[in-house]
Amino acid sequence: MALGILGLLAIAGAVLQYRLGPARTLVGVARAIDGDSLRMLGEELRLEGLDAPEMRQRCSDAGGREVDCGRASRRALEALLARGLVTCEIGKIDRYGRGLARCRQGETDINATLVREGHAVAYGGYRSEEAQAKAAGRGIWAFRFEPPETWRRRHAR
Repeated sequence: MALGILGLLAIAGAVLQYRLGPARTLVGVARAIDGDSLRMLGEELRLEGLDAPEMRQRCSDAGGREVDCGRASRRALEALLARGLVTCEIGKIDRYGRGLARCRQGETDINATLVREGHAVAYGGYRSEEAQAKAAGRGIWAFRFEPPETWRRRHAR
């Protein structure tokens, strides 16, 4: 009976490890791929808890003029990453095999900052930061925009 319980615990642990991915930390120089993903130490990481406009995604201002909001989001991430070494905590892996990361540059929480400054929407986290950005009309909240998830569905590759 005890061996059966130990066997079940081992199987449950293996399944949990597979579903969550390896918990680990990376520290190094990072480069922005787009507004919510980066490359660090040869790995592509997706910032967890947020969703940024896609690179080709455009927003429009009150006068109907289009703005490259996807490129603006990437520039915002680039600026944060350019400050120095980045520390990313990776706890899960997304469906594309990328590590889902919560990253910091010094004392700055990169994920929270992107949402708070309006360069990404909350996606499973950072709801209060999104509310701050929306209330202040920062970043994409100064424009009319389609949520990135909706935009991707309508513009499938």
